[in-house]
Amino acid sequence: MHDDVSWRSHPADQRVDDAMEVLLVVAPDPDVEPEAGERVTRRLRSEIADLDVEWVRPGPSVPAPDGAKAADPVTLGAIVVALSSSGGVFTTLIETVRDWLDRSSARHRVSLTIDGDTIELEKASTAERRELIDIYIRRHTGS
Repeated sequence: MHDDVSWRSHPADQRVDDAMEVLLVVAPDPDVEPEAGERVTRRLRSEIADLDVEWVRPGPSVPAPDGAKAADPVTLGAIVVALSSSGGVFTTLIETVRDWLDRSSARHRVSLTIDGDTIELEKASTAERRELIDIYIRRHTGS
């Protein structure tokens, strides 16, 4: 499905040299209607597409979280982002997701996975989220 987000893409068999792929899975608040969940997910994808990333594309189908209303993979918001492993874009991506969650009054969750290492972000105190994010960034940037 195409929406109002401009997707940048490369052929599946072409890898960007020195790029890191990040899988983001957005689980909208189970109390919001599926259409509203899809809209908030598109807003996040749009914000990510505006970053200095190599490309953004829909991710693989993922199962609905426990207790979620019926939804399709687009509503669930699987997004794959390729970005340079240097230059601080990874930190910017994480900060964008954190800011997106902070701006929302709903209980959305976002999981980020790199090479099998997953962090799940949801409503938490700013200090708790900051500590988790800092640890995750250090694991994947060496800083």
